[in-house]
Amino acid sequence: MELGRRIGLKLGLSTREAFGRALAELGEEVPNIVVIDGDVNNSTRTEHFAKRFPERFFNFGIAESNMVGVAGGMAACGKIPVVASFACFLMCNAFDQLRMSVAYPRMNVKLVGSHAGISIGQDGPSQMGVEDVALACALGGFVVIVPADEVETREAVRAAIYHNGPVYIRVGRPEVPIVYTDGCNFTIGKANKLRDGRDVTLIANGIMVAAALEAAHLLEQDGISARVLDMHTVKPIDAYAIEEAARDTGAIVVAEEHFAYGGLGSVVAMAAAERYPVPIGFVNLGDTYSRSGDPDDLLRYYGLTADNIAETAKRTIGRKR
Repeated sequence: MELGRRIGLKLGLSTREAFGRALAELGEEVPNIVVIDGDVNNSTRTEHFAKRFPERFFNFGIAESNMVGVAGGMAACGKIPVVASFACFLMCNAFDQLRMSVAYPRMNVKLVGSHAGISIGQDGPSQMGVEDVALACALGGFVVIVPADEVETREAVRAAIYHNGPVYIRVGRPEVPIVYTDGCNFTIGKANKLRDGRDVTLIANGIMVAAALEAAHLLEQDGISARVLDMHTVKPIDAYAIEEAARDTGAIVVAEEHFAYGGLGSVVAMAAAERYPVPIGFVNLGDTYSRSGDPDDLLRYYGLTADNIAETAKRTIGRKR
């Protein structure tokens, strides 16, 4: 991917690959983990777990609703089920089961949606999870995590397994820039400040974190100081970090690889409106499904770029009182 290249960020593993490897390692540490996959284990990378623990791996075929129902039952018996499939299949197809078999009884189920966002490229809109974060946030009691790179993904998977309650983790298909070159201090519900600034705060998650860091570099060349927050946890949101950013910088831009409605931007805006209202700009997919194409071409076409984040920041700063 081209994101972060201008500031020297190196490509690492995809977040789906990092998830698969971390899960297999945790399988040794936590014997109660069981994995449920929808016949896409070579894509979700749960194949790593399946090879090491075949007796704890269950392939349910293309039957997401059944997978989630069984996961709720396994959790009721003391297991820690990890359910993995494409984000759009898992969240859209099985929403009723997620609501009634996991969210309502607060079962200790972990869900991982792979191939999220438009950066899956040529697979096209039928495979792109672009409303998954909104759906996950709508489920009562759910923790919703969108890690930025392979380092953060490993920590997020560990935190999810040790968290008591339902968790949704969003991971992607392409290799992504390494943001955390010196390790990641990951805590559910606490944003990571990657760069300080005084004029505007760029809040992002997933692949847009690299884009936000690149945008901060572009803004610096124009004399604008930008803070960058990796808001890896959408729910529960770090309202304190948002309030602090609003007070210190007076303007916020939120960038996400997701629909405009119901995702990170909506949650950040709600927190800011309640605690310290400031002008907010948004960089997202808008209200339209993507077409099929090369991942980098699609990100440019829909404005999910560092350049667009920087331009949105300039416009948002201009709206300061």
